[in-house]
Amino acid sequence: MKYGVMMFSTDYAIHPAELARAAEERGFESLLFPEHTHIPSSRLSPWPGGPSLPKEYWHTNDVFVALSFAAAATTRLRIGTGICLVVEHDPITLAKQVATLDALSGGRLLFGIGGGWNREEMENHGTDFTQRWDVLRERIAAMKEIWTKDEASYQGEHVTFDAIWSWPKPVQKPHPPILLGTGSARGRQRVVDYCDGWMPIAGRDDVLAGIADLRARAERASRDPRSISVTIFGAPTKPERIEKYRAAGVERVVFALPPQERDAVLRAADRYVELIRTLEG
Repeated sequence: MKYGVMMFSTDYAIHPAELARAAEERGFESLLFPEHTHIPSSRLSPWPGGPSLPKEYWHTNDVFVALSFAAAATTRLRIGTGICLVVEHDPITLAKQVATLDALSGGRLLFGIGGGWNREEMENHGTDFTQRWDVLRERIAAMKEIWTKDEASYQGEHVTFDAIWSWPKPVQKPHPPILLGTGSARGRQRVVDYCDGWMPIAGRDDVLAGIADLRARAERASRDPRSISVTIFGAPTKPERIEKYRAAGVERVVFALPPQERDAVLRAADRYVELIRTLEG
């Protein structure tokens, strides 16, 4: 099993390049950053994680700029979005950003995506909250066309463009792994339909039951369940729970780091290193 870390890259936390170097030096496989372009100050949409939204949600650095610094500071560490709010991006521009980051990093990008929970945030970008999953599906389909074809076009309800040329192409073929962050049964069906992996949140989603459901859905769709990876986002620190994930075939667990200054973040990272040593014996 692989071990990664995630942190909200903010304007007041450890620099993403310094964090990336520290993660690689400690043997972590991956580093993921979440994304929010902004948080509407109305605060009408309830946060799924609790009653009070932490301030890091509106202090995040641009995820692709932060990941570029992380990639440039390392050579082996996989870097990724955890998650990218696809419905807040133009698909042609986003396809270019993803492909460029994958190419310049030597094929190290994990492309975590999600539909989002903040209605007002995505509506500020022109996306109707009730249509976000249809928009996401079409944008991912259009981006796959751009990544895999020399001359790409797409005609849909939410995305339409005639034949275009767009380089670079991703180093990873056919494209970087697309990991969908979702906890629902419908979400797992979306994983089977157009993604490469499932990325549930530990503690919020019933992961083990979800894995069984995901595999059953894959089999019904005549897709090899082994072709769909599982990454646990915000992994627990109890060894017995992580061992259950390993037994269930989970590919990767990602531990959460606090978005704080250097010393506090590195102390937390070192605690995870000790946990991994215990797990690996």
